[in-house]
Amino acid sequence: MQHPPEPPRRLPAGTVQAVLVGLAVAVLGTWEVGFADIRTQMSDRDQILFVCAFAVAVASYRLRPSLALGLLWALAFLQVWNGVPLLLVELSVAVIAFGCGRYGSVATLVASAASVPAIGLLLVLTYGAGLELLEVPSANEAYYSALWAGSLRSLLTRVLLFGTALLIVPWLVGVLVRVLRREARTRAEQIETARERDQAEELAEVKEGQARLARDVHDVVGHSLAVILAQAESAQYLPDDDPARLKDTLATIATSARTSLQDVRHVLGATGDRPPSGGLDTLVEGVRASGHEVISTEIGEPRPLPPELATVAYRVLQEMLTNAIRHGRRDEPLHVERHWQDELRIEVSNVVDTAGVETVPIAARDVAPAPGNGLEGMRRRLESVGGRLDVRPRSGAGFPTFTVTAWLPTSAT
Repeated sequence: MQHPPEPPRRLPAGTVQAVLVGLAVAVLGTWEVGFADIRTQMSDRDQILFVCAFAVAVASYRLRPSLALGLLWALAFLQVWNGVPLLLVELSVAVIAFGCGRYGSVATLVASAASVPAIGLLLVLTYGAGLELLEVPSANEAYYSALWAGSLRSLLTRVLLFGTALLIVPWLVGVLVRVLRREARTRAEQIETARERDQAEELAEVKEGQARLARDVHDVVGHSLAVILAQAESAQYLPDDDPARLKDTLATIATSARTSLQDVRHVLGATGDRPPSGGLDTLVEGVRASGHEVISTEIGEPRPLPPELATVAYRVLQEMLTNAIRHGRRDEPLHVERHWQDELRIEVSNVVDTAGVETVPIAARDVAPAPGNGLEGMRRRLESVGGRLDVRPRSGAGFPTFTVTAWLPTSAT
C-alpha cells in the first residue's frame, strides 16, 4: 500500500529574506576586505572569516536574535582586540538591533537594550585610547589640551550618531512593530472570539427553537390523541339502538382530529407566538365533549394575556388535561381551576387510576420523561416566562389524587 507523498515543508516566514541579507553582507564584506586598505593585525583570511561570522549574525536576526546578539558581542571584542577599524558592512548592525527588538525573547530584548550604551562605551574606550590623554606636552599645554578636548568631542559626537542611527532607532522601531503586531493579534483574537460566541448563540437559538417546536408538537398531538382515544373508547359502550349518539361521537372525534391538524399546521407554520383560537375554554370544552366530566372553576376577573404568555398558558393546560385523561379514572371528574390575581394560577386534579397496568404512580412516570415532554416540558415553558410548576400526589379518603399547579405572570416583563 502506497502512502500519499508528504507535502513539502515550508520554510518559516522570513527565512529566505534573512538568508539573502546575510549573503549580501558576506559579499560586500569580502569585497571591502579585498579592495580596501585596512590596517589591522589580522590576516586577509581571518578578516574574511570575521566578515562571514558577521554575516551569520545578520542572517540570524529573525529566527535566532539571541544568537545574533551573542555573535555581535563576540565579534566586537575580537575587533577591538585586533585593532580592526570599523567596516562599512558593520552598518548592517542596525538589522540585528531591529531583530532583537522585534523578534527577541524578553531576555534578548533586555540584553539588547543594555547593549546600546555598552557598545557606545566600548567604542569610546577603544578609539579614544589613541588620543594620548596622559601625554600632554608642558611646553604648549593649552594648545594640546584644546586639541585633546576637540578630538574627544568629535569622537563622542560620532559615537552618539552611530549609536542613535544604527542601534537605538532600529531597536525602537523593532519594539514598536512588536507592540503593534501584538495588539493586532489580540484584536483579531477578540474578533474571532466574538464571532465564535455569536455562532454559539445562534446555534443555541436554533436548538431552543427545535426544542420548542418539539414541545408544541408533543403537546398538540398528545392532547388530541388522548381526547380522540377517550371518545373512541366511550363509543364502545353506546347502545346499538342509538345511532344518533354514535354519530355525535364520531363527529366529535372528527372535530378533535381536525382541530389537532390545524394546531399542528399552526405550529409548523412558525406562528407559535399566538395560541389557537378559542383559548383555554376550548381545551376544557374539548375534554368535556370526549365524555369526561369536567368541573371547571374560574375565580377572579379574566384578562387578556400577551401572545407569549397566552401560548404558554394554553400549552401547559393542554398537557395537564392530557395527563389527567391518560392516567385518571374515567368515572371520576377532572377538576380545573383558574385563579386570576397578580398571577394566573392553573390547577388540574384527577383521581389516579391504579387498576390494571396503571399501577405506577403518575409522578414516577412523568417526572423524568424525555427532554421537552410531559411535566419537564411544562416546567421549561413556565420558567421561560418567569413561572413555576408544582406536582403533588395526594392521598386521603377514597382514591388517591394527583394535582398539577402552574403559576405564570399575567403581563410581560
